[in-house]
Amino acid sequence: MTFAIVVFYLSLTGIIVLFGIKYVEQQKNLGFVPTLRKRADEKALQIKIFLTRVRGEAAKLPPRIVHLARIAIHIAALQTAHLAHVLERQAHRLADLVSHKHHFEKGETKSEFLKKVGEHPIRNRNDNGTKTPPSL
Repeated sequence: MTFAIVVFYLSLTGIIVLFGIKYVEQQKNLGFVPTLRKRADEKALQIKIFLTRVRGEAAKLPPRIVHLARIAIHIAALQTAHLAHVLERQAHRLADLVSHKHHFEKGETKSEFLKKVGEHPIRNRNDNGTKTPPSL
């Protein structure tokens, strides 16, 4: 806010000074630094021409920025997914390394009940779990 106030008052002072110079020139019928004024007028015309040329290109800028932002976000998402995948693999390696079941492989169960249940297939049952009558 302070910056805006300072810029406003500097601009206002500059305008007042320009009007004061113009008034003095009209009263005394002489120019104030005519060569500098001529060069400033030429520069002002060049800037005006440049701004009219840039206006068309500036209208194309927001869609281009959106497109580039979409591409950047897409690349960032892919890189993040790749990093997450690498970290996941390393986490599994670390867990496997610190586990007391290093390279865990399923072994034989020690429970007699589970052995019996695992060996005995369920027979005479259809899909809904009811018993089917014995076939003749």
